[in-house]
Amino acid sequence: MSIQDGASGVALWRQVADGIERGIADGRFAAGEKLPGEMEIAETYRVNRHTVRRALATLAERGLVRAERGSGTYVETRRLAYPLRSRTRFSEIVGAGGREPRGQFIDSSEEGATRELARELALKTGAPLIRIESVRFADRSPICVSTTWLSAERFRDAGKIFANLRSMTPLLAHYGTKDFRRSSTRITAGIVDATDAARLNLALGRPILIVDSTDVDTAGAPLVTKRSRFAAERVEFLVENN
Repeated sequence: MSIQDGASGVALWRQVADGIERGIADGRFAAGEKLPGEMEIAETYRVNRHTVRRALATLAERGLVRAERGSGTYVETRRLAYPLRSRTRFSEIVGAGGREPRGQFIDSSEEGATRELARELALKTGAPLIRIESVRFADRSPICVSTTWLSAERFRDAGKIFANLRSMTPLLAHYGTKDFRRSSTRITAGIVDATDAARLNLALGRPILIVDSTDVDTAGAPLVTKRSRFAAERVEFLVENN
């Protein structure tokens, strides 16, 4: 296959991008599949690697592919249907969609509760909190980055325990809470910052969905409050009445 810049009046990189997009649309490149390398694509279309890189960058900006450093470029998977309900569990949601859930611990620290966090957790302003940063994946695709706050007095060493368990449900079970529910959810839109862009494998300037939520135990006592930043192109929220 070869393409000519002047023949169609369309830039070479655009023709390459269109060809790859057609391959995704007709199933030649399946969701989650690794694309051929830059050199192979360049040889296929008889263009240089700079042209290929620009084509792939354009497709990445549109959310059709994503580059993984040191690995290659992959076709983005279908959007994850993510129900928002009183009982919201990431692992269950991802598993129900036929994909493999995975959590990655980033770090933990201790800090004093701001007025807002204290209100959400029914604590005094300045009360010691444990802050946990993590990333959640569906298969290989990073879906969201979460910052979670818990009472340091009630959940001592929660950061160390989460580093091993990498999931909030077993962490709470470790402290004797077998069940919990979502008491509030607030969704806003934003633009990814540099730190979250690296963690979510997104280009700077891409949209994110920000979900602020608080979970309580069966008696209604606050357990954790969380701010999750979702890659907007990888999820669709389903608000369920229950």
